[in-house]
Amino acid sequence: MRNTFLVSYDITADRRRTKVFKKLRGYGDHIQYSVFLCDLTRRERVKLEGEVTGLINCREDQLLIVDLGPAQGRGEKTIKWIGVPLLRSPVACKVL
Repeated sequence: MRNTFLVSYDITADRRRTKVFKKLRGYGDHIQYSVFLCDLTRRERVKLEGEVTGLINCREDQLLIVDLGPAQGRGEKTIKWIGVPLLRSPVACKVL
């Protein structure tokens, strides 16, 4: 079962921010500057968390993952758009 996750990041260093952006692009849709919408299985979420944890500095950066619920159901109805609509395409901390 897939859940929809809203993933947002605040990364202080350009190089780390670029790496996190590229990693998240492989998991979901880039919907705003530092925000992605990802439909993930539990396994994919765990993999994503592990991969981005290795890219950030936990003393300076922040990554927020919000579970919006099942991708087919509540998750689709949880987000309200005002303005340009979303067009979705047919996806322990290391201290540096």
